[in-house]
Amino acid sequence: MGSRKLYDYIDDNPAVYMASADYTNNPYVIAKNDNLVSINSCIQVDFMGQVSAESIGPMQISGVGGQVDFVRGANMSKGGISIIAMTTTAKNGAVSKIVPYLEPGAVVTTGRNDVAYIVTEYGVADLRGVSLRERAKRLIRIAHPSFREELIEEWEKRNQIKF
Repeated sequence: MGSRKLYDYIDDNPAVYMASADYTNNPYVIAKNDNLVSINSCIQVDFMGQVSAESIGPMQISGVGGQVDFVRGANMSKGGISIIAMTTTAKNGAVSKIVPYLEPGAVVTTGRNDVAYIVTEYGVADLRGVSLRERAKRLIRIAHPSFREELIEEWEKRNQIKF
């Protein structure tokens, strides 16, 4: 990988540091960087704040990469912040990416206890330290407007409580 020119530049260059993913993606190493901002994306997020970034249902479409490592590292960083940035729809606006439940068989990439902020084109949902009910409310508020009523109805049906 790379050209001879690249290898010559990197060889013994003190400005270049190469390390394995075991080191660079270690949340404890990441957390040593104060004010670290981690920005990741996802395919879906459910009412509980579970993030799927690898599959659509059981169909694997990407690898995990370092999402969980950087989410955790940012959360542990002094002054750090972890953001999951996403668009609210897929398939040209026909499908909501904020859903009551992840698609059956979907992989949970980042668990609800690690997720801090979800950001969409409609706002920010801070999910830290709030109840499951409040998580759902905050996520529905930043969902695409054409899906909000449907999401509220599903939440009320699921919980048998008015939104």
